[in-house]
Amino acid sequence: MNDDCVFCRIAAGEIPSREAYHGHLVYGFYDQQPVAPVHVLLVPHQHVTSAAELGPEHGDILAEMAVAAQAIAEREGIGDDGYRLVFNVGDAAGATVPHLHMHMLGGRKMAWPPG
Repeated sequence: MNDDCVFCRIAAGEIPSREAYHGHLVYGFYDQQPVAPVHVLLVPHQHVTSAAELGPEHGDILAEMAVAAQAIAEREGIGDDGYRLVFNVGDAAGATVPHLHMHMLGGRKMAWPPG
């Protein structure tokens, strides 16, 4: 855990959040500024700065993120309609917190290309 990282502190329970998923490697919480009816952030308990730093050793984290998204989608009733999973990497992509996180977005028709 990185004591200066807001997502590390949320995953550790030090900062309150609306929990969507709590697993061994991953914590999921509802975004406080959602851009879709269902907007969940999935973050690893381990501090990883961004997807640009991922390697083979992070395979279990990524797998749990995907499984968590599937479970949340089913619970939210959007599993059949579809949902979007997004990693933002770097400032130009809109990454604002330097901790790996995956956005799960659903509950409405998504535009393509995103914009």
